[in-house]
Amino acid sequence: MDKPAHMAAQILPATFLSPSALADRGLSRHAVAGLVGRGVLIRLRNGRYVSAEAPRGLIDAGRVGGRLDCVSLLAALGVFVRLSHPLHAQFEPSTTRLPAREGVVAHWRRSRAESTALAADLVEALAQACRCQSPRDAVATLDSAWHHGLIDEGDLRDIFRRLPRRYRSLRRLLDRRSESGAETLMRLLLRGLGAEVQVQVRIEGVGRVDLVVDGWLIVECDSRAFHEGWEAQKRDRARDLAAAALGYTTVRPLAEDILYRMPSVVELMKAIVAHGPRPNLQNSTD
Repeated sequence: MDKPAHMAAQILPATFLSPSALADRGLSRHAVAGLVGRGVLIRLRNGRYVSAEAPRGLIDAGRVGGRLDCVSLLAALGVFVRLSHPLHAQFEPSTTRLPAREGVVAHWRRSRAESTALAADLVEALAQACRCQSPRDAVATLDSAWHHGLIDEGDLRDIFRRLPRRYRSLRRLLDRRSESGAETLMRLLLRGLGAEVQVQVRIEGVGRVDLVVDGWLIVECDSRAFHEGWEAQKRDRARDLAAAALGYTTVRPLAEDILYRMPSVVELMKAIVAHGPRPNLQNSTD
């Protein structure tokens, strides 16, 4: 089980405990007060308790009377989002007597989540995240959730049914094979330049690469998590040499540049793609 699937199993079913639910577990009011005093339980607000081991985002959302939602929920799951702060929380329209919500982005809507749920419904959160991000980032978020197996085709249909018609054009841009948000953004960038882009291509003698552009350019979207350390660098250099022997050119834009310095990356990739393929490139992809 990868990290997003593991986190989803912990976060999505999480609920707060009412005094009656605690009583059903054999805990008297005095015992509950003792657990709160020792930091084992946290009192979110009147009549709502949660284990102190619950993820921080659930606690923060519960304290303001909402559910963890949108980009904040997705970030907690390990799904790609551009920003996860300030806290995004979902509130039922009928909710009253809420505490102050300074620094919270409130999403007021009815939800199919259980009344005691501390996290919003995942499909609803993804639809909301599409509204709160740019179209390109929304595609990267949906790619990420799909890649990690958190949603399927049926969920995608449900997500786009919840969005205005103008979002429907994003559906054809999705590709669950993309393994990172940076990879999705690079794929969209290159296709915006008019290039033909293949995703997750296996090349004989090289292995699997992130993107092959116009049949000659390999683009590997490097992040610190998977390319840190000398052993990783040696592996990458050996792969690049093997690809060069087949006539490919390999470039490795940094994920942080793709995410935070996109205009300069666009100009660089435009110049690189304009050079065209090397002569005598062997067709080694499958």
